[in-house]
Amino acid sequence: MGAAVEATRPGRRFDLSVYLVTDTRLSGPRGVAEVAAAAARGGVTLVQLRDPDATTRALIAAAGALQAVLAPHGIPLIVNDRVDVALAAGADGVHLGDRDMPAATARRLLGHGRIIGVTVHDAAEARAVDPAVADYAGIGPVFATTTKTEARPAIGVDGFRALRRLVPLPAVGIGGIDSGRAADVIAAGADGVAVVSAICAAPDPEEAARAIAAAVAEGRTR
Repeated sequence: MGAAVEATRPGRRFDLSVYLVTDTRLSGPRGVAEVAAAAARGGVTLVQLRDPDATTRALIAAAGALQAVLAPHGIPLIVNDRVDVALAAGADGVHLGDRDMPAATARRLLGHGRIIGVTVHDAAEARAVDPAVADYAGIGPVFATTTKTEARPAIGVDGFRALRRLVPLPAVGIGGIDSGRAADVIAAGADGVAVVSAICAAPDPEEAARAIAAAVAEGRTR
């Protein structure tokens, strides 16, 4: 596992190496907190709570349950889209897509102590990233994915490499990444990989996270 990414502003230190994005459906009866707890034991370094169908009340409760299992490992919790939920739950930050609140507005609301991630799909979005506002970027989808029904076409490893050169921040690859693909994405310039089904749908999330962490370490040796 690589060293944590040191943010330029005080209070924001995080490691993008193995970034779990939760999925309630794929986690099944185990629940996202149980999956995240197992993944934390396997080497996950950052967790994002994503559940676009949940109510505000349910998201706040889910954030609390995740914090309870992540805090002993020192793993930050990011909330997808919902700045209000991040504030209410005392989460470590938010991840914002192109349809969400502008990152500059989120920064004013969250202050300088929390993490803000942004999504990059193409060159225009890559060039628009403001390193004075955001802390990291998620670039993709690298490979085809079924976890987001509105996902754009896959850009491939070469497409990721090209966009990575344009982004002035630490970046993760996202979209269809598993232990067999993670090393290639890291070798293409990623600081980490964001995964959903590779961990949430795995019979053993701890072992799945461990395998992805090993692939990330292997990719860094190339």
